[in-house]
Amino acid sequence: MTDRPIDISSLRSTLEGLAGHELLVTTSEPIDPDVEFAAVQKRMDGGPPVLFEQIKGYDHARFVMNLFAQTDIVNRLFGFENATEKTRRIADALRKPIPPRILTRDQAPAQEVVQTGNLNPIRYVTPIRHTLEEEEATLGSGVTLLAGRFFGGGSHIGYNRQNFRWGETGTFQIAPGSHMWMASAENYGRERIPLTINFGLPPAVTLAAGAGFDYLVLPYGCDELGIAGALQGSAVDLVPAVSVPDAWAVANAEYVIEGYLDPTDRRFETGKAEETGQQGEHPFHPEWAGYMGKAYRAPTFQVTAVTHRALDSRPLIQPMIVHGAEENNIQTSVRTAALYELGNRIMPGLVRDVHIPFAMTDWGGAVFQIDKRSKVDEGYQRNVLVAALASSRGMRIAIAVDEDIDIYSSDDVLWALTTRVDPNNDIIVPVPGGAGQAFQPSERASGGRLGSATGFEGGMAIDATIPYGTASQFARPRYAVEQVDLRQWFDQDVVDRLTREQRGWIRLLAQSGQ
Repeated sequence: MTDRPIDISSLRSTLEGLAGHELLVTTSEPIDPDVEFAAVQKRMDGGPPVLFEQIKGYDHARFVMNLFAQTDIVNRLFGFENATEKTRRIADALRKPIPPRILTRDQAPAQEVVQTGNLNPIRYVTPIRHTLEEEEATLGSGVTLLAGRFFGGGSHIGYNRQNFRWGETGTFQIAPGSHMWMASAENYGRERIPLTINFGLPPAVTLAAGAGFDYLVLPYGCDELGIAGALQGSAVDLVPAVSVPDAWAVANAEYVIEGYLDPTDRRFETGKAEETGQQGEHPFHPEWAGYMGKAYRAPTFQVTAVTHRALDSRPLIQPMIVHGAEENNIQTSVRTAALYELGNRIMPGLVRDVHIPFAMTDWGGAVFQIDKRSKVDEGYQRNVLVAALASSRGMRIAIAVDEDIDIYSSDDVLWALTTRVDPNNDIIVPVPGGAGQAFQPSERASGGRLGSATGFEGGMAIDATIPYGTASQFARPRYAVEQVDLRQWFDQDVVDRLTREQRGWIRLLAQSGQ
């Protein structure tokens, strides 16, 4: 940890703080938002935060990437000691949100400049094309902000991809079952929904916006901006939108697109999809599950204003690839905490920790670390697994392991699956025939018989915990590694070499003596 905390009240102050700690890489070499930027981010996935000072075709813009790509950087920004504490701190923020604060326009950097004419937003906010397979670019890293009476009195923040094919009007993709889906259904055919799309945000807002499909813990009408406030330790500043009533923008944003969502006006996301009249066939915007996304018919968003910081201040945008380290950390941090909270609402104290490995693709699964304190706790681990699968569209696998398993080591988890699971009794398919998730290819392919066009095969709950009272049958050997100092036999350079060369599960077992 550092003695000099970083000011995370805005993206700008965050970058200044990282630069002051020599943690920010800056380049003035121009980069192309068409395929090139995404390719560089993929090649540098998991690397340090980077500021691009020159964007081809957008002289006023700057790009930021990898702000959330490294766990150590995320922990430093928010003061988390480790992954377990991060999950518990975020869970605490879910229970104790700090409501946002409303500022006036003259106090809001996001409204230094207001554009109300010639409103094609991609004149100001830079879209990116991820891959050569896609024919059109998208805006995907903006945070949708919906609040007040259009969200049950609370606040919702989340991610929705847009393609402004018609200038001031663009498609606005909504995941089935999401908060935005609920709001659209609530107001369908009655009135358009006023909202804003915010870019270049305080890190806590970016992180909290990754919450999704955790709706037993974060129901319709909750205060997700309040969660962001609790994470940054102070209220998130909002400002009323300039062109639409009942909408707000993040006051410290770099750019804001204001307007109305019309759920009744559905159009194809790409020209190719419109030409063929096909949904779910043509490549468009990669998806969190690690597969190429497809173009669909989606609701439309009508722009009424674009506001931004002064262009001579070089506003920032944080585009990001999908199925990468940065996107994964954003999408799983609040989700992990919500699953931890869900488990401990079912049986307080039962769940010690939760982890979503990168290979489980954001929403696709989770590993629960269970503490059975008495025989009364036996069986509740299965209640937790089934609840997680039933309440979270897109989750396909939920695993429960004991405290002695390091849930941050996929090898340790795989060892528990191999040695502790009875396939006849410990593998449960709890929700066959339920609603699936369109962005999971196997569930999309199995659809057709359901109105949602997806079919859920039921998911898989795997109980890899030791039955209570039988721990002695599963005792792991403990080598006395803590009692030996290798320097008694080897030079320091040999010890250093060993540290470099031991990897993965071998290193974990060697250091723990298991």
